[in-house]
Amino acid sequence: MKLSLKAQKIYNEIDKETTKLGDLRKIAKEIKKDHELAMELWSTGKFMPRQLAILIMDKKLLNQELINLIDNDIQKHNYDEQNHLMDWLMANQLSKDKKIVLLMETWEKSPSYLQRRVFWYYQARLRWMGNTEYSNTEYLLTAIEKNMMDEKPEVQWAMNYTAGQIGKWQEAYRERCISIGEKTGLYKDEIVPKNCTPSYLPEFIRIEVAKLN
Repeated sequence: MKLSLKAQKIYNEIDKETTKLGDLRKIAKEIKKDHELAMELWSTGKFMPRQLAILIMDKKLLNQELINLIDNDIQKHNYDEQNHLMDWLMANQLSKDKKIVLLMETWEKSPSYLQRRVFWYYQARLRWMGNTEYSNTEYLLTAIEKNMMDEKPEVQWAMNYTAGQIGKWQEAYRERCISIGEKTGLYKDEIVPKNCTPSYLPEFIRIEVAKLN
């Protein structure tokens, strides 16, 4: 796609090495919502312009068909960029619209591993601030116990994180979530930067619960 003058000007302002997420948010705040411009920036195939594109998309124009196309494009990025773009899309667009939330809730067994990741990461986000009023917790833990080790690493992380949030906030499930980590051994040998919480469930839950006291 040949970029319009407006899109080209914005594209030229974005530098992969020096532009930060805060810079993108400032640009997006000035643009507000511009779906046509978003699709132009998306068409560049570049990581930073695509992050900006996500911020200025019109969520009312997102549907399963367009999300599938965006998903397919994201799969062409490297591992870290894939996860960031899909999580960024979920946080800034998908979770902001009730009809798309209903779509996300059907993605547990989606053919797309990135959409499956979104399903699980959204479940974790619902519980971030200690909201435990969800009736599907037992179902989620059973699915994690049954399916997590057969999943792709991108999805495993989100499933593990969901178990971590449940274990942190719901004491009745805490030992079960710790046991999941012990049995799977996922992230046991992970080395994390200082002051970062490890993903290994027994350690994650211990550290996060301690913060609550």
